[in-house]
Amino acid sequence: MFQGKRILAIIPARGGSKGLPRKNILPLCGLPLIGWPINAARGSKYVDRIIVSTDDAEIAEKATSLGAEIPFLRPPELASDSATSFSVVEHAVNFHRDKGDFFHYILLLEPTSPLTESSDVDKAIELLFQNPNNASSIVGVSEVHSSHPDFDLIIDSDGLIKPYLGKNFSVKRRQEIQKVYFLEGSLYFSEIETYFNKQTFYHDKTLPYIVPKWKSFEIDDFVDWVCVEAILNNINKIKK
Repeated sequence: MFQGKRILAIIPARGGSKGLPRKNILPLCGLPLIGWPINAARGSKYVDRIIVSTDDAEIAEKATSLGAEIPFLRPPELASDSATSFSVVEHAVNFHRDKGDFFHYILLLEPTSPLTESSDVDKAIELLFQNPNNASSIVGVSEVHSSHPDFDLIIDSDGLIKPYLGKNFSVKRRQEIQKVYFLEGSLYFSEIETYFNKQTFYHDKTLPYIVPKWKSFEIDDFVDWVCVEAILNNINKIKK
C-alpha cells in the first residue's frame, strides 16, 4: 500500500510460447523466468498482493513455490494468441472485485522483462504519485540509440537506400540529434479506473519511467535469452 492506496501486481504467464517454448519455467541464471518478476514484486515496499495469471498448471505450481498467488487458472479464451493484455488484466481485477477485494492501482510485470528490479517498481510508483494532477499511469521506456530514426533507411523500388526521415542522409553527430525513446515493457503501473476507461496504459496522461539500455532487453527468442543471461552474469560490472 502507498498513501492509503492498495496495489495489485499481475504477472501474465500463459503456457503457450512459440518463440521459446515453455520459456516461463526455463531456468535463467538459476531462477525460472517467472521468478524474476515475482521477486521484483515481492521486494517492493508498496505492492499488496502478487498474482500470476496463467492457464498452465505447471507454471502455476512453479509460481506458487516462488511466492506468488494463483487465485484462478486463466480461461482458455484469454490464453490464445489473440487475447489482449487488457482482457487479462480486466479478468484478474474483476475476479477480485467479485470477491469483495478491491484495489486502486495495478502493476503489470511481464516475465519477458526479467531485468526489472524492486527498486524500479518502487521508483515508478513514487513518481506517479508525485504527479497526481498530470498523470494516471507510468510505463517503462528506454532511449533509442543505434536505431534512432535519423539513422534509419528505406529501400526504394530501384533497390537503393533512401533516408527514412527528411531528404538527405543524416550527417549529425549522435550528440546533436533529439533524444527518442521506445516502449520497452519493463513495467506498467496505472490507476485502475483510468486503465479500464482507456483500455491501455498508453494515453495522454502517461508518464515515462526511463530505464538504461541494459534493462530494456526483452526475451522473445533464444538470442534474447543468451543476451539477458550474459547481462545477468556481468551485472556487477554493468552497474559500475
